[in-house]
Amino acid sequence: MEADLIKLEGQLEQLVALCTALREENRNLRLRTAELEVRNHALAAKVREAVTRVEAVLDRLPESETDGSA
Repeated sequence: MEADLIKLEGQLEQLVALCTALREENRNLRLRTAELEVRNHALAAKVREAVTRVEAVLDRLPESETDGSA
């Protein structure tokens, strides 16, 4: 009986350690996700800015007299 309790205590300690490690990993993953979301928003803004600039350059180009076929 005592051996069973000692075994159960060891298993419980392992479970608590695993739970603690998983909580820490989850916290780190949430932080990383938040950082990547911020970076993603910044990159999306840069892409939108680049598209706007390219469209502005294209709008300034003169219209071609041909249809582009050579």
